[in-house]
Amino acid sequence: MTTSVAEFDEIRPYEAGEMQQAFEELLNDRQFQLVMKGFVPWLPKKMRNALLRLAFKGVKTPLDFQKRFMKPVVKHIIRKHTDGCSFDDKCLSSSVEGSSASAKEPSASVEEPSARYTFISNHRDIVLDSAFLDVLLMEAKYPTTVEIGIGDNLLIYPWIKRLVRMNKAFTVRRGLSPKETLRSSQLMSRYIHYAVTEKKENIWIAQREGRAKDSNDRTQEAVLKMLAMGSEERNPADKLRDLNIVPLTISYEFDPCDYLKAQEFQQKRDNPAFKKSRQDDLDNMKTGIFGYKGRVVYRAAAPVNTWIDDLAGLPKTEFYTALSERMNEEIHKGYEIYPNNYIAADELEGNRAFEGNYTAADKKRFDDYLEAQMAKVNLPDKDEAFLRERMLTMYANPLRNYLKVKG
Repeated sequence: MTTSVAEFDEIRPYEAGEMQQAFEELLNDRQFQLVMKGFVPWLPKKMRNALLRLAFKGVKTPLDFQKRFMKPVVKHIIRKHTDGCSFDDKCLSSSVEGSSASAKEPSASVEEPSARYTFISNHRDIVLDSAFLDVLLMEAKYPTTVEIGIGDNLLIYPWIKRLVRMNKAFTVRRGLSPKETLRSSQLMSRYIHYAVTEKKENIWIAQREGRAKDSNDRTQEAVLKMLAMGSEERNPADKLRDLNIVPLTISYEFDPCDYLKAQEFQQKRDNPAFKKSRQDDLDNMKTGIFGYKGRVVYRAAAPVNTWIDDLAGLPKTEFYTALSERMNEEIHKGYEIYPNNYIAADELEGNRAFEGNYTAADKKRFDDYLEAQMAKVNLPDKDEAFLRERMLTMYANPLRNYLKVKG
């Protein structure tokens, strides 16, 4: 069954034929010009636009845009703000579902159907989770990158919405009534299936709405139910099988937003009605992009299709619970465990159970790091003991979850 792209106009990324007009609208946006002026204040507007038009020449598709503009920017972030970003995809290379060919292009001269994936991962960074994945897929010679779901709460200016739509993003609507939420979820579900099965795109989506502030990563059943919508006449496992879901684990050695997350914990503790502002979201985005992250590892598990038949006979309510628990296990198994994780667990427990996994130099480095992050917390009544405990918990939880699965 062929679906019309027009059905998804309110949420979808730009199509190839819309890229040039979107680019011109971006150049004509006053706020976008102010942002560009901030990067190159010495360059007149006409010269900036001329250079951008020259750089845009030959860009026909969102994938072209990513390769021309976004890949160099993201690689610069990796070089400057990490100690390396790697991709362990051996489980994909050895287990390709839904295709007669390898997930990677066999050669430039051979055109064969290739597998497409719906990556469901833990959520570490608002912007970079998918951006790093895009670059890693490009460098590993996958046929295409990922389309990403991005909350409309982050699209606070028209130029941001245009830019992310040029960058293969579809819109996830937030703050809706129950009736609107149902309609929005149905539309998004149909779009994701359309993107994977008809457009032949990969998808990236977080395992839950928003980041797990304490790094205790859990898959929301609501996300899985959204992906399986429209399965009334089919087993939900069959509906999900079409998406070729891959559990993906993202591990940061250092989380540059840890102090902001701890600060938010105290704000919510002191005022249960506290809600982040748009400026708070922007601060988190900026800190996440330009803050130091240490080593970053992406690790893909085997596709869900290799084991989902084990759950297919369960009643629906039990099926989604079992599926989310198995997703959690696969994501938790994939953590890269750093010295920080062991140190944090020992500090919280007040013992040295894991001291064989780190050195005195590792501990000093981490303690100095935490002290510097704590100093960035901007609260009039800073509760340092509480904030430190929250940050330590963020680093201990991946190890705790990893050991539960391995144990």
